[in-house]
Amino acid sequence: MKPEKKPTTILSYGLLVMTATHTLTHAFQQIHTALFPILKSPEEFNLSYQQIGLIAAIPPLCQALLSIPAGLLSDRFGSKKMVLVSIVVAALGAVLASRAQNPWMLIVGVSLLLVNTTIYHPAAYSFTTLQFQARDRSKALGVHGAGGTLGMAIGPISVTILMAFFAFTWRQVYFFWIIPLMAGMLSVLRIKSRPRVEMVENNSKNSPDDEVNKLLSLNLVMFLVFIGIRMMAGGMISSFLPIFLVENKGVTPYMASLIFGSNYLMGLVAAPLGGFMAARYGEKRWLTLVLFLSYVSLGVALIVPNTAVFVVLWLVNGFFNFLGMAANSSIMAQLTPSRQMGLGYGLFFLPGSIMGAVAPMIAAYIAENFGLINIFYASLAVYFISLSVLQFGVKTKS
Repeated sequence: MKPEKKPTTILSYGLLVMTATHTLTHAFQQIHTALFPILKSPEEFNLSYQQIGLIAAIPPLCQALLSIPAGLLSDRFGSKKMVLVSIVVAALGAVLASRAQNPWMLIVGVSLLLVNTTIYHPAAYSFTTLQFQARDRSKALGVHGAGGTLGMAIGPISVTILMAFFAFTWRQVYFFWIIPLMAGMLSVLRIKSRPRVEMVENNSKNSPDDEVNKLLSLNLVMFLVFIGIRMMAGGMISSFLPIFLVENKGVTPYMASLIFGSNYLMGLVAAPLGGFMAARYGEKRWLTLVLFLSYVSLGVALIVPNTAVFVVLWLVNGFFNFLGMAANSSIMAQLTPSRQMGLGYGLFFLPGSIMGAVAPMIAAYIAENFGLINIFYASLAVYFISLSVLQFGVKTKS
């Protein structure tokens, strides 16, 4: 008789490694956005709003094309191998970005850096999800999510620190991050345990309409619609926030990068905290509440003329947003058959990639014709539409 396997502890080596690699994966994601005020200058590439929109749009388009294949490959070859592949792709992208002499070469490098996240996410999220029982899943995903938000924060913040205090060029900032990537690869190689699929409860218990045994249930489709609409708004804002801070709020490019990154830094506390709260109060209920508070704080920030108050409310907006991160991921796990978890998480990130390709071009059009501030007003309206889809279109157990 085989001894009963003990449940995986929250701070297992596997989860810690996936959290650390999540940080490294996302460290590159917003560096180019933080650099836009610099790249826009005549001393560099002298970019227009439309060109900035194009640079912001092409990498997510590459992500969209590869999201489903990445999920299928994760299910086929396993999480560990695909995480290693993602790190290699990231290193290659960082080298190309660090050597970029024109916008097109930068686009190729940044595209590889974002494709790295597309390869990484289905593998790492399915690994994390399948390691934990349902009662601990939101907590584990919150810890894992905190690593991603830390990466999105320290990428832009590293632009400020390395360029302002250590006289790095923006190309050298990309090259700097290759060394931590190699350390991350070594830590992944030491993972021995595989996700214990048998510990995952039958997801049909969690589905109110018992449709979860097929991947594309109506519930899942509506959830992906919600994600897509929400990512449309987020993509419009994130592409132009540093430029908005420089041109409309009068801050320096380095300070804009610091503010931009600090918003993501809120997730270091909010993501794990939100995971514990979602496990206690229910994923959908918690997600709806914190997103509503996030959008309200953004709306208030837009009508306050003081720059310091705007920054504080922008950070509050980020804190509430990241409080819902684990609940968002956990709902996806509820709606996905365990045998297709990699593909499920590939679909989970697909709407964001598609909207990431569309949103910057729409935002660029608004900026060119109506002014930067109207990007934020339009995005706020889209955010509330997404919240309505979540509230009335998605059914979950909690």
